[in-house]
Amino acid sequence: MLGVVAQISVKPGTEAQFEELANQLVQASRQEEGCLEYGLWRTEVVGQYAFVERYKDAGAVEAHKKSEHYRQIGRAMGAFMEGTPSVIRLTAV
Repeated sequence: MLGVVAQISVKPGTEAQFEELANQLVQASRQEEGCLEYGLWRTEVVGQYAFVERYKDAGAVEAHKKSEHYRQIGRAMGAFMEGTPSVIRLTAV
């Protein structure tokens, strides 16, 4: 099992628009065959979010990154993001 935590900061005042798009990505990603968990979380800092993801295996992670919804919605979310996301990749022990 593999996990991903992607931390994202958004531009002030764009939180609602970001959340709307991000939740579309959550819903579509949860339908992927190898996706075990996919959620959007707000941190205690306004404008900072984390996607928490779990996948069956590396193939499922790759399929997610190549999916049309990931590419389209991810591109649209970029308009609201501030800086580059921080991504932590995890392997279950």
